[in-house]
Amino acid sequence: MPWLCCRREKLTPGSLMKAVIRSGRGDATPADGDQVILHCTIRTMEGIVVNSTRREHGGKGIPLRFVLGKSKMILGFAEGFPTMLKGEIAMFKMEPKIHYAEDDCPVTPPDGFPKDDELQFEVEMLDFFKAKVVTEDLGVVKKIVDEGKGWETPREPYEVTARITARTADGKEILPSKEVPYFFTLGKSEAPKGLEMGIGTMARKEKATIYVTSTYLTESSVMPQLEGLEEVHFEVELVQFTQVRDMLGDGRLIKRRVVDGSGEFPMDCPLHDSLLRVHYKGMLLDEPKSVFYDTQIDNDGEPLEFCSGEGLVPEGFEMCVRLMLPGEKSIVTCPPDFAYDKFPRPANVPEGAHVRWEIELLGFEVPKDWTGLTFKEIMEEADKIKNTGNRLFKEGKFELAKAKYEKLLREYNHVHPQDDEEGKIFANSRSSLHLNVAACYQKMGEYRKSIEACNKVLDANPVHVKALYRRGMSYMLGGDFDDAKNDFEKMVTVEKSSEPDATAALVKLKQKEQEIEKKARKQFKGLFDKKPGEISEVGVESKNGGDTAGSGEAVTSRDRDGSGKSSLPSAESDHAFDEERPGLIGRIWPSARRIFSSLGLNRCTIL
Repeated sequence: MPWLCCRREKLTPGSLMKAVIRSGRGDATPADGDQVILHCTIRTMEGIVVNSTRREHGGKGIPLRFVLGKSKMILGFAEGFPTMLKGEIAMFKMEPKIHYAEDDCPVTPPDGFPKDDELQFEVEMLDFFKAKVVTEDLGVVKKIVDEGKGWETPREPYEVTARITARTADGKEILPSKEVPYFFTLGKSEAPKGLEMGIGTMARKEKATIYVTSTYLTESSVMPQLEGLEEVHFEVELVQFTQVRDMLGDGRLIKRRVVDGSGEFPMDCPLHDSLLRVHYKGMLLDEPKSVFYDTQIDNDGEPLEFCSGEGLVPEGFEMCVRLMLPGEKSIVTCPPDFAYDKFPRPANVPEGAHVRWEIELLGFEVPKDWTGLTFKEIMEEADKIKNTGNRLFKEGKFELAKAKYEKLLREYNHVHPQDDEEGKIFANSRSSLHLNVAACYQKMGEYRKSIEACNKVLDANPVHVKALYRRGMSYMLGGDFDDAKNDFEKMVTVEKSSEPDATAALVKLKQKEQEIEKKARKQFKGLFDKKPGEISEVGVESKNGGDTAGSGEAVTSRDRDGSGKSSLPSAESDHAFDEERPGLIGRIWPSARRIFSSLGLNRCTIL
């Protein structure tokens, strides 16, 4: 380590000397990342004890613990410990600059300590092992005794079953073992904080010793009496834990696993859009006997099959199923806004009802891999996903629709057309997807992101009329009237047939500008009529006034072909959207100069 290399420059011949008093066992020595446990007695060169961990020399009988490469320690220890074997006793003679008189020494000696004297440090290396540092201040450190199974570890608010014994640092038992394991919930202060943190790094069936200092010894039902304890060593066997997940982080949507599934979490979960097969029973949370649906009864024993990512089940239901393993059974409690308040509600589920689902994931099928498919087959698969996105868009599920389009765009990064014809088809499809994403952002009121999506099309083809139209609409909705005007006017120069659409859009733009300026006049009426020092109030809208800005989009000739159908994107096709009204600030300030000019105020200073 760089800082240790700099300290080593202080070593000179004879400044640190070692004599072995009792040989150790084996040939392994401590390395960086190991925790060393040792007794130490410090003497003057005349043999007078000045400090010790041993009771016979006035100490508390509590060994010292250091993690090499992590703990702060004197230079003599940093150099001497890595030379020792387990069980070895050695005497280190150190000059002052090697112990506490070192310049910028990272540790402070006790009061009255003879730091300017040459001293002898008798060290007994009791044990060392690879340590798991749980907290940066080394207040919680773990030693793995037996490896566990799998790699999933518990966290708040998982329910834990564990066998636990506890001893003080000098070996006194303070929490005896029980035949029945302890059961508690992480995060509810039912066990000392340091113990919870250590268990949070353990796998199922793992056995470990967790070293916890007083900073992390909080009172709990497991250990109600902790007064006067400086350090506790917990011997833990993690028997089992139940996955309990707070899906929203606010305690409203809770998934509790009651039967483990097969595979490793979360790698073997249907995280990506898949065809899912589940059995489930739905009940009102306050009335557990009021079952409103049971696939075993109401679906003739057949499981429910649905594709995730398509809005076919309530959002809370899908969120939880995506984190289940095949064969897993879970109980889900769900608030109304993630259950049926935003989803077709069963007749016997009242509005605003909290529900409980008992769900079993029977299995799932991942989407077809495009590897090995021909270009034609790839485009056919892409059209299926795109059509699903279009349906979601039409249903007003813009986030889900956008996710479908963006998924396709990511997949397109691995598609390579083989000739000009395929290249043209592929480019058109990619542009269509970008404009669909732009339409979703526009519906969601995120006009800047909509503009960025349009720019991806215009970067490749600066004369793409649909992209100019879509971007112009986003500019207009965002209050950037000049940029919107530029795009609408450019449409005509690019494609003569787009003139009716461009003209209608420019008319609508003019109307919006006038409406915004009229609203601004009303809002700022009287603001500049007072003398200096007087206070003016911004005009408020009349009860019948409201926002005069129109929210409908002009219907243009380009919006229809001869059959009355839209030639520009629609919800049934690629890029449907209706215009949305921007926020007040977004509409006012982009045209502030024109507003104040129309008020006869070319310059304004507000004091």
